[in-house]
Amino acid sequence: MARQSDRVRQLIDELSSGDSSVVDDLFPLLYEELHQLAQRHMEKERSGHTLQATALVHEAWLSLMAGNSQTTKYQTREHFMAQASVAMRHILINRAKAKNADKRGGGWNQIQLDEVVEEFEGRSIDLLALNDALERLRVLDDRQARLVEMRFFGGMTMEQCAAVLEISERAAYQEWAHARAWLRLQLQEL
Repeated sequence: MARQSDRVRQLIDELSSGDSSVVDDLFPLLYEELHQLAQRHMEKERSGHTLQATALVHEAWLSLMAGNSQTTKYQTREHFMAQASVAMRHILINRAKAKNADKRGGGWNQIQLDEVVEEFEGRSIDLLALNDALERLRVLDDRQARLVEMRFFGGMTMEQCAAVLEISERAAYQEWAHARAWLRLQLQEL
């Protein structure tokens, strides 16, 4: 396991250095972890969603690799997975927007928030409303928005988030508390 972890670290470093030839070696090593991440995203989707976790993994991978042409620097495996989570979120948001477009009949997607955001337990939240609130938060505080993406959408621990954001775990908890309170207020106004 340590060998595989070292190999993943090496490949991510090479990818960050602009070596796209490592993509075919990296994908199989991260596939299971990416699939679990996609399943967590899909659990929050409305029932009857047509996109499967496997397809979400592949779309997110393609998105990440297309973005890598600008030589994205991934500091750690967790940072890479956080970016994958963001890519998955954007894919789902874009699909929800297309579904809700007037030419497609409108309607709202409801998702059930999980235990990560305990203040919202039991409430259904519109994915697009959550995305809009998150984008407004990004304007006010990009780090808090990134933290919400990693915790809520990526299922990352506070320790992992702190490492990716390069802040202390205590600071991460404080940022998390502020972001949750702000989002709660924004979503209650709907």
